[in-house]
Amino acid sequence: MIWSPLGGLIVLGVLTQLGLITVENIRRVRTRRQQSALDLQLLETQLGIMRDLRRMRAERQLPWNGFRKFQVTRKVIECRDICSFYLTPHDRKPLPDFLPGQYLTFRLDVPAAGKSIVRCYSLSDSSRPDEYRVTIKRISDPKGVAPCGVASSFFHEQVEEGDILDVKAPSGNFFLDPTGAGGVVLVGGGIGVTPVLSMLNRLVEQRVNREVWFFYGVRSRSDHAMKDHLEAIARDNPNVRLHVCVSEPDPDYRLGHDYHYAGRVSVDLFKEILPSSNFDFYICGPGPMMHSITEALKKWGVPDGKIHFETFGPSSVKKVAPAAPVEDAAKANLSIQFKKSCKTVRWTGEQSNLLELAEANGISIPSGCRAGSCGTCQIAIFSGDVDYLEKSGFETEPGTRLTCIGVPKSDLVVDA
Repeated sequence: MIWSPLGGLIVLGVLTQLGLITVENIRRVRTRRQQSALDLQLLETQLGIMRDLRRMRAERQLPWNGFRKFQVTRKVIECRDICSFYLTPHDRKPLPDFLPGQYLTFRLDVPAAGKSIVRCYSLSDSSRPDEYRVTIKRISDPKGVAPCGVASSFFHEQVEEGDILDVKAPSGNFFLDPTGAGGVVLVGGGIGVTPVLSMLNRLVEQRVNREVWFFYGVRSRSDHAMKDHLEAIARDNPNVRLHVCVSEPDPDYRLGHDYHYAGRVSVDLFKEILPSSNFDFYICGPGPMMHSITEALKKWGVPDGKIHFETFGPSSVKKVAPAAPVEDAAKANLSIQFKKSCKTVRWTGEQSNLLELAEANGISIPSGCRAGSCGTCQIAIFSGDVDYLEKSGFETEPGTRLTCIGVPKSDLVVDA
């Protein structure tokens, strides 16, 4: 075999090219491996973050059972007889989210009542991961045994920053869906402004462009809570239109500056101001106000499904949502057996509900809100059926019913 210089150069060139190709392939494989390792590390990091987010979300969305300890971290006077209480969980764990308009249920050891009492107060702010807020009006001149006013006076006069309170998780069927798209009319009368204020705060914080009309009715300057806050929201959010109505304005309270209308919130005012009736209306306030507004809205042609209201204590249940006859229950002379008390009485419809029937016959059933919200008056039903006068804000256990809004549909045997 004859070896020529040219042939050697060709072979050398081929070998060199093969070597370069091999080196490049090795480099590419190494780069791919390094990239794969980086991708795997990034994926593991992302999965870890997702797991943490799911865990945190689950912790926030999972309400607790029963009562949980909360500490009062701030107590802020808003105006005469109205005070806000800021609450943080004593265990420092994250708080579940809530729907704007819902309430908290408190168990209070009130010396004036001589026993623990249960009361519900609306959340008055948007949702926070570490804090809730309720805003409470003190009701003057309480009378009777644990009447309306005992709990609110207890909050104002005895609850201080640093105190521990027993609180149930947020609940209630009166709420606004923050993901909705249509325009809303929010109406608050007096301290009834608290749940609709929570709705307003949530809408503003989410930067949604929904059309919002906010009507706030107060008696006088001294009752005008959250004035600066509401005015700032209206000033900074063109989609929010604030209308404050004062029924008994002070001489130095300026119309057009401090408030917008002299008088009460009414549907006649809505007709003057709103472009149409095509809104969802959310209303909370004293019973007579809610009754007049809800009835007038229906006459204006607003569908029932667009009228949402909060029961504002037992008087509102009776005035806003009067009971329709339940299968002639009032005429049926039904038998109600209170098994634990060894008493059997007749239901004639003279009392408004089973709780009042029990109390009229000397049978003690624990109660709180008397509006179907807190669940304190829940009792077991051994036999028979119970209907509700009002939609319940509390999910009862199977086989139990609330007595404060319950009326019999048949003969009953109950555990009381």
